[in-house]
Amino acid sequence: MPAVVHNGKGALVLDLDKKDFRIFDDGVEQRVEDFEMGGAPISMAIVVETSSRIQALLPAIRRTGILFTQTVLGEGGDATVIGYNDEVDKLLDFTSDDDAIEGAIKNLQQGTTGAKLYDALAEAVAALRDRPVERRRVIVTLAEAVDSGSESKLGQVLRDAQQSNIIVYSVGLSSTSAQVRGPEKQAGAPAATPPGTFGLPPAPGTIQTPDTDALRSGNVDLLALAVWAVQHATAPIREHPLEVADIATGGLYQSTVRDQSIEPAIDAIGGELHAQYTLTYRPTGVGTTGYHEIKVEVKPRGLKVRSRPGYYVEAPGN
Repeated sequence: MPAVVHNGKGALVLDLDKKDFRIFDDGVEQRVEDFEMGGAPISMAIVVETSSRIQALLPAIRRTGILFTQTVLGEGGDATVIGYNDEVDKLLDFTSDDDAIEGAIKNLQQGTTGAKLYDALAEAVAALRDRPVERRRVIVTLAEAVDSGSESKLGQVLRDAQQSNIIVYSVGLSSTSAQVRGPEKQAGAPAATPPGTFGLPPAPGTIQTPDTDALRSGNVDLLALAVWAVQHATAPIREHPLEVADIATGGLYQSTVRDQSIEPAIDAIGGELHAQYTLTYRPTGVGTTGYHEIKVEVKPRGLKVRSRPGYYVEAPGN
């Protein structure tokens, strides 16, 4: 269970101990068996959109290779590089060779207009599943929040990522500066109803989803959307896919509207990963299948902890 802790001023908190954390699985407090701060080597899937729509940003993206090797991966880290447009291409298998990683990113080629984001994320999850269990598993996506033509469903991808302890971080690219957004997007104010539920009845003749509910209210509850996506793995998710992926796995979404803001966003991801706490527990006193809600608390007052909101266990044979 990876977790990141900030103080009231937004600075990372690096001096907590095992006794400072509490974990609840479906409301039942669990015993933290193992505790680690940073430390474990990282296996990372770097997923980059190469569609012609982000052509103007490719020169800036090609310069980020050294940031991944020197700032993000850390000692003992390895990475695979996956590019996508109308096709998903594994451009580099897992390696700890800095030159190879930097070269794969430096040599990214512009592709077609398509954007098979969900298929690319599915490829990344499948690749990370085979990494040793003692490694931290991370996806960093540089992409627009758009999917077209994928066979994979986002909810199933996130369900698989949660089961494999994979965190998704996103650097949200923008082919236009018309949509100016803040430096990071996380869950908004707490909703009046539990995550994955709705405060209003469905509109006549519609199937109620967090997407349709958001259109009616004008307000998107990203946490509820992330939980709903995992619970309804085969349902289409069209709104805010990158933010949903990050919140569902405990990662961070950062929007960039200029190429100069891509590098600071990657720096921030590196800072978080090297300030990350890893908590391990064995679920007891809870059901075995279905969706499990996780809540992580820290005892020192005034601190904020971010972790994934839960995980889904499929029934045997599914």
